[in-house]
Formats: sequence, structure tokens, C-alpha cells
Amino acid sequence: MRLVPVLTAILVTAVLYLSVFQRDRLLGFARGAEVGAEAAEAAATEAPATEPDGSTESEGAGAVGVVVVRSQARTIDSAVLLRGETRAVRQVQVRAETTGAVISEPLRKGAFVEPGDVLCKLDPGTREASLAQARAALAEARTRVPEAEARLQEAKAMLEEAQINYNAASKLNAGGYTAETTLLARAAGVRGAEAAIASAEAGVEASRSGIEAAQATVAAAEREISRLTITAPFEGLLESDAAELGSLMQPGSLCAEVIQLDPIKVVGYVPETQVARVALGAMAQARLATGEEVVGKVTFLSRSADPTTRTFEVEITVPNPDLTIRDGQTASIGISADGALAHRVPQSALTLNNEGTLGVRVVLPGDVVGFQPVELLRDTVDGVWLGGLPEQADIIVVGQDFVTAGVQVAPSYREVTQ
Repeated sequence: MRLVPVLTAILVTAVLYLSVFQRDRLLGFARGAEVGAEAAEAAATEAPATEPDGSTESEGAGAVGVVVVRSQARTIDSAVLLRGETRAVRQVQVRAETTGAVISEPLRKGAFVEPGDVLCKLDPGTREASLAQARAALAEARTRVPEAEARLQEAKAMLEEAQINYNAASKLNAGGYTAETTLLARAAGVRGAEAAIASAEAGVEASRSGIEAAQATVAAAEREISRLTITAPFEGLLESDAAELGSLMQPGSLCAEVIQLDPIKVVGYVPETQVARVALGAMAQARLATGEEVVGKVTFLSRSADPTTRTFEVEITVPNPDLTIRDGQTASIGISADGALAHRVPQSALTLNNEGTLGVRVVLPGDVVGFQPVELLRDTVDGVWLGGLPEQADIIVVGQDFVTAGVQVAPSYREVTQ
């Protein structure tokens, strides 16, 4: 009665061991049986296939049948492919720096402007009068300087005279010919003259400071008047209408938006895995959503990655003399890079190993399966171009999902489709 539960436990333990610890061998055995059955059925109706080394499928009895492509690496132009958009080389919103009503007729969007063309002209108001008053104050301040300098020279002459009188009184006092009070009076005269000089010098400095203050007032008034005329900073097109006649402008109010499209930039973002393949000055081609293809050079490559996407901004400058390329168009970008050896295989040949590494399964000497990690260089309608393989590789293209590394196979070779 107790023998049945024991046998059941042993059977369950064996099944669990095979399904957990011997999963790969179990799957290989099961898949090998299926493929072997198909191969046996095909062998009943077809003659044995002859291999490049003279062997036949019958010699690989018991091995898993797979289809293999003997691929030879070729050099391809491994351009860096990106998605991006066109961007104006310059774009600025021209704004007012002072207050005033617009007194000029507005330019309409789409108009072409040159540097210095008037976009908005504001009412001067009383600014001209303020400038005239500042200039008058400057002229008056300039006349005060000669007067102050004349007073300084007069004070210096008085000091010399007081010094002479003091010296004479000092000698007479030493000989007993003059009173002590006279000597003290002459000394006080010297000190008074020195104070007069200090006052005159202060007057000169004040006059000169007055000139500088008046000059600053004049410059501020002239600067305020210059702000009344808002001009185009560079050559370009108006992306918006200029401010309407009679509208009141405040500091920061928008006058017009100017955009420069010649040349134009095509901006994309390079993954950090490919940024080392992009160099300044490299030729690049962009295909716009309209189908138009343009050619330019890489003029900027960011040194700092975007913190969110971990990509690096790259700019390609493209001539646009006829202004047919617009700002914000979607573009497919290809940046030329050094060529690389690659194999073209069907996309279905790609597989993953147990660690999740992308690669292909290859046939090694002795018809044993091996796994080779690869790098996906380009994806086309005819297949994928892979790097990381030797120059010649026997790649399994049919049956690779039914075998694992180390499994014996019976390969059937076919030619590479060019």
C-alpha cells in the first residue's frame, strides 16, 4: 500500500529535475526528435544532399538538421543614422526697450529684412526736449571749470603773499623789531590762504564732477531716443507681423520675430554608443519628409549628454539659398563614418542566448553549434548587417531556435542571396 506513493514521489522528483536542471538538454532532445523526424521523412523522397566537404546528410544520422549560410564579410559604409529636424540658424523675438506708441507702418510677416531695417518706430514724446536740456546743463557745467580754476590760482597767489609776510615778520621778531602778535597774525594769514586753496581745489573737482554728470545725462537721453527706433538685428524673414500702428509698447513688448534660414541647421541626437563615430567636419546627408535630400557638414557635437535620454546633440549646417527648407521639418540623417566589415543575414537568423545577448548561432568545425554575439549595424528590407563576426562564418538561418551551443548538427548549406 505504501509502495505507490513512494514511486509517485520518485517520478515527480525526476520530472522536476529534468524540467529545471536539464531543461536545455530536454528541449534539445525533443526538438532534435522533431527535426530528425522531418529530416527522415524528407530523406524518404529525396536523395542525400552533398556537403561542401563531400559528406552527406546520411553521415550525420542522429544530428539535428539545420540550414546554414556560409557568409563572407563585406565592407559597408557604416553611416550613423539618426532622426532629427531642421532648425533656423538664428531666430529672435525683437522687443521694445522703452515706452511709446508705434508711429510706423507695420511690416507684414514673410517680408525679407536686412540688418538695420526699421521694424518699429515709437513716438519720441518729450525725449527731444529732455536731450536739449541735458546738453544745456552740460554746457553750463563746462563754463564753471575755468572759474573754479581761476579761484584756485588766486588762492595760490594769496598763499605765496601770506608766506612772504610771515617770513618777514618772523625775522623781525627774532631781532626784536616787531611784536609777537604781528607774527601770530601773519601765521593766521598763511593758514587762511591754505584753506582757500583747499576750497578752490574742491570747487574745481565739483565742477569737473558736474561735467561728468551732465555728460551721463546727455548719454542717457541719447540712448533713450535711440531705443525709439527698433531695427532688424540680422538678415532674415519676418515670422510675425510687426507691431501695429498706434499700439502702445512697453519694455519687453514684442515688436517682431525675425528668423534666418540661410544657412539652416539639421539637428539630431546621437546615442552614446555611436557618438565616438561622429566627427566635426564629417559630411552628412538628410532626407526631409518632403523627399528632398540635402547635404551638409557636421558643425557642432555636444560634449554634454542629455540627462534624460543620454544622447548628444549634433548639428549639420546645410546651405539654403532659395529658402525652400523650412524650420521644424522632420529629417532622416545619415552621417558618414569609417566603413566596417559586416555580414548580411535574414533578420530571422537573430536569436538570444540564455543571458539575453543578441547574436547568431554558427556551425563550428566538427559540425558543432556555437553562439556568436553580434552588433546590429544596419537594418534594410533585404536583411540586417551584422558586425562582430569573423570574416567568414557559417551562420544558421533555419533551425537556430531548436539547437543550443555544443549540440551536434547536420548542416545543409545554401548560397548567400546577394
